[in-house]
Amino acid sequence: MRLLHAMLRVGDLEASIRFYCEVLGMKLLRREDFPEGRFTLAFVGYGAESEQTAIELTHNWDTSAYTIGDAYGHIAIGVDDIYATCEAISTKGGKVIRAPGAMKHGTTVIAFVEDPTGYKVELIQVGK
Repeated sequence: MRLLHAMLRVGDLEASIRFYCEVLGMKLLRREDFPEGRFTLAFVGYGAESEQTAIELTHNWDTSAYTIGDAYGHIAIGVDDIYATCEAISTKGGKVIRAPGAMKHGTTVIAFVEDPTGYKVELIQVGK
């Protein structure tokens, strides 16, 4: 078994694709419109879906915004240089909501950014 994807409902599909691709460096893997169901699916990720987990961005055409429930946590991405990554994200217009630093009650260096819908993305320092 393998984790295939995680799905997020987004109100502005184009802004979300720009964030995940231009700001976080993912690639648009595939996109398909479903006119009869009035929705579009866009899959983004760092590699082919046959080898890596993707994020499915679901845009329901008649919904422009969502309320993020308190059960949602975050998506986590490992990065080699968290400080440079956060600087690059800010330069590209991304919103860093927690600057890099040690996690509370631990030593792992983390940061948080927020996507256009308001979903949190945790960055975790995995390199030196």
